[in-house]
Amino acid sequence: MKVLLDECVPEPLIALLDRDHECFTARQKGWGALTNGALLDLAEGEFDVFLTSDQNIRFQQNLAGRQIAVLILSTNNMRRLEAAISRVK
Repeated sequence: MKVLLDECVPEPLIALLDRDHECFTARQKGWGALTNGALLDLAEGEFDVFLTSDQNIRFQQNLAGRQIAVLILSTNNMRRLEAAISRVK
């Protein structure tokens, strides 16, 4: 599964997910300066899942009908993410 991490998600999360998934950050793809709408449009053709901790994305973007799964993390605190990684995988 190909996973794209939003800029607000800590990059070390890749090390926890990378064993099971092919992961990239928006910055690694050269998409760091894009707005969420443009980022989702580009990611949709290449990735299966978009990980973000932006709690407002559901209000800012129409996620219905998207071909990419959007997983909104409740935090971007790496310690909390490490403790809950089994729920993300």
